[in-house]
Amino acid sequence: MAGDAGAVLGNVAETDVVVIGAGQAGLSSAYHLRASGLDFAVLDANPAPGGAWQHRWPTLRMETVHGIFDLPGMHFTPPAPDEQAADAVPAYFASFEREFGIDVRRPVAVTAVRNGDDGRLLVESDHGTWTTRALINATGTWTRPFVPRYPGQETFRGRQLHTADYRAPEEFAGKRVVVVGGGASAVQLLAEIADVAAATTWVTRRPPVFRDSSGYTEEYRRDVVAKVEARVRAGLPPGSVASVIDLPWTPQMARARERGVLVRRPMFDRITPDGVEWRDGARLEADVILWCTGWRPALDHLAPLRLRGPGGGIVVDGTRVVADPRIHLVGYGPSASTVGANRAGRAAVRELRTLLTAAPAGSAR
Repeated sequence: MAGDAGAVLGNVAETDVVVIGAGQAGLSSAYHLRASGLDFAVLDANPAPGGAWQHRWPTLRMETVHGIFDLPGMHFTPPAPDEQAADAVPAYFASFEREFGIDVRRPVAVTAVRNGDDGRLLVESDHGTWTTRALINATGTWTRPFVPRYPGQETFRGRQLHTADYRAPEEFAGKRVVVVGGGASAVQLLAEIADVAAATTWVTRRPPVFRDSSGYTEEYRRDVVAKVEARVRAGLPPGSVASVIDLPWTPQMARARERGVLVRRPMFDRITPDGVEWRDGARLEADVILWCTGWRPALDHLAPLRLRGPGGGIVVDGTRVVADPRIHLVGYGPSASTVGANRAGRAAVRELRTLLTAAPAGSAR
């Protein structure tokens, strides 16, 4: 029956499609798979529903979250503005799984995907192996925080941490903090930390551009997605949607500007034991460097398939991996946003249904 994990053969479960990840992209894909007539299994490394949202910092409230879109078939009723995002969004995901009977196997950490026999794929995990005709990878980026390398980084005597490590502003009380990054998380954390820190300095590679809510038109959103899509079509590592979208101008940002917090400096050139230094010799002493520098796609488990091209990325057409049409990357590149993941999940299932119904049961290539 569609939605079952498939037949179990010895220690190996057999199914038509394996979905890796149960965040927005994975749940959207599972929803459409339910109506496809295909057997499928959803594997998720997290201990509970909610995808990456369950790991967000406690001070992230719904009033400062930028853009939560409905999962297919279930409206997301906006919670109270002061409710923690790490509670509200996972609760919505859990309700979605219950409502549509999506049986997510968790915690299951996929370690590798390999080519198996008869054109099938072997999905190896810490809880057994699945053999499948096709794969939807929806592992997102949260488990791969990115910190760029700068000269002298290893000499810094203070604390360095990434957005993924952030818990609360109180831990920076009385500290001199350098916040690195031009995305929404950087300005949100900067505004919080400035209330308790001895001093804050905001540095970015490019001058930030703010846009109020009326400026996020459908045409603007399409243009943002097109910029990311152009990279993945060219086989380059995808830039994140956040890296090319303007910052949201919110009441929190207005208050931060009034307090003089949103003063941006260009990116420093090196790190010293006591702080950071620019090419012109200017120095700044610091106790903490907070790297709000984004994430990279979590795709190490796909390495045995050798999908990366000369440009360092995986060439995809929509969500389909050009080198292997059995594999779709949902939540990768242009679909790495909540609204993009919904559309991509539907498109991936449509293509896979066509591929698998046209191919013999033992092969999908």
